[in-house]
Amino acid sequence: MSRAEAVRRASPLWTLGLFRSELLTTFRRWRTLALLGVLAAVPVLVGIAVRIETGDGSSAGGGGGGGPAFISQITNNGLFLVFTALAATLPFFLPMAVGVVAGDALAGEANAGTLRYLLVAPAGRTRLLFTKYAAVLVFCLIATLVVAVSALATGALLFPLGDLTTISGTRIGFSEGLVRALLIALVVAASLVGVAALGLFVSTLTSSGIAAMATTVGLLITVQIVGQIPQLHAVHPYLFSHYWLSFADLMREPVHWDDLTKNLGLQALYAAVFGSAAWARFTSKDITA
Repeated sequence: MSRAEAVRRASPLWTLGLFRSELLTTFRRWRTLALLGVLAAVPVLVGIAVRIETGDGSSAGGGGGGGPAFISQITNNGLFLVFTALAATLPFFLPMAVGVVAGDALAGEANAGTLRYLLVAPAGRTRLLFTKYAAVLVFCLIATLVVAVSALATGALLFPLGDLTTISGTRIGFSEGLVRALLIALVVAASLVGVAALGLFVSTLTSSGIAAMATTVGLLITVQIVGQIPQLHAVHPYLFSHYWLSFADLMREPVHWDDLTKNLGLQALYAAVFGSAAWARFTSKDITA
């Protein structure tokens, strides 16, 4: 290795440039834009459906308690559409999108024949893996914010805005409601950290981007099914999706932190386990493409 290459390999600016390049590559893909478009459309469809259903003065959900959490409150305050949209997209749409991006992170490069050239650049396997994971985490945040912003805009257009009532029955101002909506969006984004690590690990196991994406989404569906089987309740607390909807506790007064902290701790555990597995696999893998 030449002296110039050694300096370049150690330079933080080189890592930052690699990260910026990865972000541009990720968000320029038509697949990524299509996923974000679908996520943005979900709150619009939910808002229009609630608007049509309540056009005759009836309450959303028909009073039967069906539908995602907060849906019955949308007609009173459009801000509740943010909470409803996040509750509707978190079980499948958001993690599916993250699984697709994470699964393709390394396997897609190998399938395209560019992975070997990235390592020769020089990027280094550990640095490249870290950069890929960081880009997927940024996608988690952007995807969640796309849902939240789309829901907020739709709610403001179709329903009134103002003070809102928490789950505990207390009233809070609209500005505080916006702050809580932002906190909920951040918690939802953090809830996808485990899926991102799992998808990245799967991506190190194959050179086929399609296979990696399909496997990650398949594992996601399997976990969701297992989480719905009462006979398997003993393993439910260890599933990465078990505490996903705990973000609703941020709409209590005072906030209930128990399930929220369990969720964040579980996501950190999945990130550590599957991140380490991805590193062990990728750093010892024979790169031929």
